[in-house]
Amino acid sequence: MTPIAPHITAFLQERLPLQRAASEHTCDSYAYAFQLLFQFAAARLHVTPSALFLEQLDAALVMDFLQYLETERDNSPRTRNARLVAIKSFMRFMEYREPALLEQSRRILAIPAKRTDTRLINYLSLDEMQALLNVPDLKRRDGIRDRAMIHLCFSAGLRVSELVHLPLQALEWQPSPNVRIFGKGRRERLLPLWKQAASDLRAWLAVRGQPAATELFLNAHGEPMTRSGFEYVLKKHVEVAAKRCPSIEKKRISPHVLRHTAAMVVLQATGDIRKVSLWLGHGDIQTTEVYLRADPTEKLEAMSAMVPLTLKRGQFRAPDQLIASLRGG
Repeated sequence: MTPIAPHITAFLQERLPLQRAASEHTCDSYAYAFQLLFQFAAARLHVTPSALFLEQLDAALVMDFLQYLETERDNSPRTRNARLVAIKSFMRFMEYREPALLEQSRRILAIPAKRTDTRLINYLSLDEMQALLNVPDLKRRDGIRDRAMIHLCFSAGLRVSELVHLPLQALEWQPSPNVRIFGKGRRERLLPLWKQAASDLRAWLAVRGQPAATELFLNAHGEPMTRSGFEYVLKKHVEVAAKRCPSIEKKRISPHVLRHTAAMVVLQATGDIRKVSLWLGHGDIQTTEVYLRADPTEKLEAMSAMVPLTLKRGQFRAPDQLIASLRGG
């Protein structure tokens, strides 16, 4: 039997960050996927996670785990597929370290991804976004921080991982306010700061202090803000904003919805999907095309450009036998 612990450690600490140059976000996502998998396997096999063996990680267990994600954790097919990608990547890694497990690995690699629906993205109107930004209390230190976080996440279209890991030196004030972002796929982009967003950031820097942490946003203990910490902050302010702007209640708002909102603002302002792609830091412009489907102005412009068909009005004449049969019925 082959203990799984040393191999998963090598995969997460060497293979992904060093050999594959994976981003910190990818490493964290994969680590969380295995945390869920090992907890599930340990409960199923009645052992501790550290006592699991590779031979126990077979296709049947993985299939049961994926079913558990959807039925008990209420994960979407998209999330289920993301967990499966992490597992498959690990099994490919193991084929070279433990060739004896090749057949077991092949069975897991054969598990198909689930088809997902392509739905319209969820985003906020400018009135809804303004209502959210108006919630934090600017008389309090945490209120100043919260507004700066939400405003920057929205205006720069940041992923939540980009926001919470943003260092102080990412802000550049001369010759004009900018923010430098190292995003997914190690792609770097430099974005101008909107005037009000820059003002909110300056207000936060004035009260932030000089703790040891180098990240821009900190929690109440002076430690770097976490993903779950920002999600909690956002949820708290969304609940208040919904009372002032009822249309917010109908929307499920997450940090990524702020990124979608930024994309729609840039698209409607420029009409150029390429600029949206550059603003968000997408590696493939096809990823950005989802915003075209969500923008009604694109459809209205297309309709106005169409030349409608000219149809000749006429009168329908039915054969006598048909009329007779209908009358007889």
